[in-house]
Amino acid sequence: MEKVRKILVHLSKENAAPQCARFVQSITGHFVGSEDQVNVSCSLENNRFILCDRSCDGGVPLKRASFCPIKYLSHSEAVSLPPDTLSRGVDVGVAVLLQSSNQRLLLTRRASSLRIFPNVWVPPGGHVELDEKLLDAGLRELQEETGLKLSPDEISSQLLGMWESVYPPMLSRGPPQRHHVVTYMLLKSSQSHLQLQACLRPDPAEVSACVWVDAGLVKAVVSAVDGEKDSVRIPADLPQTISVTEVSSRGELSETSLPVSLFCNRAPDHGEDIERVSTGTKFALELWLKTLESHAEMG
Repeated sequence: MEKVRKILVHLSKENAAPQCARFVQSITGHFVGSEDQVNVSCSLENNRFILCDRSCDGGVPLKRASFCPIKYLSHSEAVSLPPDTLSRGVDVGVAVLLQSSNQRLLLTRRASSLRIFPNVWVPPGGHVELDEKLLDAGLRELQEETGLKLSPDEISSQLLGMWESVYPPMLSRGPPQRHHVVTYMLLKSSQSHLQLQACLRPDPAEVSACVWVDAGLVKAVVSAVDGEKDSVRIPADLPQTISVTEVSSRGELSETSLPVSLFCNRAPDHGEDIERVSTGTKFALELWLKTLESHAEMG
């Protein structure tokens, strides 16, 4: 039996034995064909991340972008990918939506030196390591990237959903190089965002800025749907700028402000990428808003 070197996505449909997903295989499409969203169940078993279509509790949403490159990859384009890319499989990531007691969420800007999605705003996160649970992986990545050390007993956690992520994010910007399923975990802290902010020690190799966003800004961000062409309207009651913590190359922190419109940028379909909130993050933020709405209804 081949030794497991990393956590990869495995797929099971109609009670079949889980099979390792191929790099060029659409994970979402495996379950719903041409649709872009489906509810599935997931589990980490023996260092395999298994997605299946059977679920007792309705499962969690799995979504891909309408322009997902794997969805549109032709057979000739697929077979012409480099062998080391084709043999990668589909990796598993975890991203942490850290919610403060006053309902702010932490987003980080990926360092400009990173090969994948540089200068893009995302929640803290990264790969799930061998023998890790999703929550443990999320807490580890949160600490590595931001310096925030939280233990499982001081937060409540919830798996919000999963995103099929491909880089580059559109075929018009080059052939696929990376293929992930990113799990989004909501972690609720009993501390305010100012208390958490005081403990921030971001790693400048991974993070170039941090920001705490509230529901008002998030609603504007998710309204800027990637892949659509209509103009984005920012509500008049939102401030024009938002306070951001910049991280220098030496890890020093300084306060600055950025225009709210920057967070409403859309993914360009050609040329260089721009500073924006990632498409998968927008999906996760939509799911977060739903948790706030259901909490308000219950309250």
